[in-house]
Amino acid sequence: MRFLSMIRIDETTGQQPSERLMAEMGKLIEELTRSGVLLDTAGLRPTAESVRVRLSGGKTRVIDGPFTETKEVIGGYALFKADSLDEAVALAKRFLDIHGEEWEIECEVRQLEEADLENGACRAA
Repeated sequence: MRFLSMIRIDETTGQQPSERLMAEMGKLIEELTRSGVLLDTAGLRPTAESVRVRLSGGKTRVIDGPFTETKEVIGGYALFKADSLDEAVALAKRFLDIHGEEWEIECEVRQLEEADLENGACRAA
C-alpha cells in the first residue's frame, strides 16, 4: 500500500530548518529510500510563489499566493510504501521527531487510491 504524508506548517512564523535538521533529514531520507519504504519526498516552496486553480460553477480561475486566509499550509510531503496505516504513521513520526522541540508541525497521513485501468475503477493503493 502507498501512503501520502503531508506536513502542515504555520508559514507565518518564518521558521527555517537548521543545519542540524537538514543533516538528520538527509540521513533519514537516505535510510528510508534504501530500505524501499520512502518512494518520494520534498519540501514545498512558500505560498507566495504559488497559485491555486479553483473550479466553481463550472468555471476555473487562478488565484495568486500568498493566501492570507490560510495559516497552516502543506510545507512538504513524503510518499511511503507500507503494509498498514500504523506502519505509515510510524514513518511519519520519524520525520517529525527529528525536528525537535522548537517546531510546531503535524502530518496528515492518507492512503492513496489508484486507478484500476483494467476495470475502470479506483482501488486502494
